[in-house]
Amino acid sequence: MAVLAIIVGAGLLWMLTGVRVVQQYERGVVFRLGQVRGQVRGPGPTLLIPLVDRMRKVNVQVITMPVPAQEGITRDNVSVRVDAVVYFRVVEPIRATVDVQNYMFAMSQVAQTSLRSIIGKSDLDDLLSGRENLHRGLELMLESPAVGWGVHIDRVEIKDVALPDSMKRSMARQAEADRERRARIITADGEFQAAAKLAEAATVMDATPAALQLRLLQTVVEVAAEKNSTLVLPFPVELLRFFDAGAKAASGAAPTAAPAPAAEVPAAEQAGTPALPRPAEAPDHTALTKTEHTPEA
Repeated sequence: MAVLAIIVGAGLLWMLTGVRVVQQYERGVVFRLGQVRGQVRGPGPTLLIPLVDRMRKVNVQVITMPVPAQEGITRDNVSVRVDAVVYFRVVEPIRATVDVQNYMFAMSQVAQTSLRSIIGKSDLDDLLSGRENLHRGLELMLESPAVGWGVHIDRVEIKDVALPDSMKRSMARQAEADRERRARIITADGEFQAAAKLAEAATVMDATPAALQLRLLQTVVEVAAEKNSTLVLPFPVELLRFFDAGAKAASGAAPTAAPAPAAEVPAAEQAGTPALPRPAEAPDHTALTKTEHTPEA
């Protein structure tokens, strides 16, 4: 009986050494004498034959793998440094264990070469603003070898694009010039709309003269509300035109005869000081004499 108990105890101990536990996020690939068993061990306790079976656990979680920055020249001849990140997971543990030696290293190398290839096929504008198409292109380039390794690509994204300092300054100048152009266009458009509205307002005021007077009064009210000590009123141009027309009419109605020679005005009167009365002088017949002896035409 003692020998039987020893044998049973040794058998139980041998069986206990073959018990393995597989976590929920893992799958177990069992090799029996070097050959892969067809069934993958799921999460929970599993029993292996000691010294015969060997189990390799494969993580089936989503793996986040950063892709080192790759230097390249874009299709429009701009030197850039681009880094990315790849999200993938193992869907076939047997292929990921048997068909590839290290699927993590293999995915890293394929991601780097694919990223360098996509840089050479893209323009700088695509790398900066049109990344969605580049993400899909990278995913397709990685999906082809990954399927044979039992790996599924969930997502590929470009994280950052590093540009040379000279290119950054050129882009900044270009953006500044574009902003200035848009500002000038907006200002010109505003002036055009204001001119159009002012033309419409002038048409309405021309049809209704009282509207101009009401607008003038409204302007006076707005200026007076600021509590200014000086009030500037516009002088109507029509009033100037009225005076100008009256002056032209008066000048046209006056006789065209030559004006009589003006008498000499004493210097005292010109200066504003009343002159003293002078004694009577003999009449000057110089003008008459000149008139009588005027040569005939």
